[in-house]
Amino acid sequence: MNVIKRSLFALPVVAAFALGGCSNMTQAQQRELSGGAIGAAAGAGITAIAGGNPIWGAIGGAAVGTLGGFLYDKHETGN
Repeated sequence: MNVIKRSLFALPVVAAFALGGCSNMTQAQQRELSGGAIGAAAGAGITAIAGGNPIWGAIGGAAVGTLGGFLYDKHETGN
C-alpha cells in the first residue's frame, strides 16, 4: 500500500516537470514529440491487442510516429 501512495504522489510531480520542459520547444520539435507519443501509445495498444509484447510495439510506434511528425513538419514548412 505504501508503494501505491508514493506512486500517486510522484505521478503529478513527474508530469509537471515533463510538461514544463516542453515550453521552449520549436514547432518542429513539438510535432516530432507529439508524433512519437501518439505512435508509442498506438503501437503499444495494437501490439497488446494482437497478443504481442507492448514494449516492442511502443518502440516501433514511437519511431514511426516521430518520423511522421518530422515529415509532416517538413511538408508544412515547405522544405
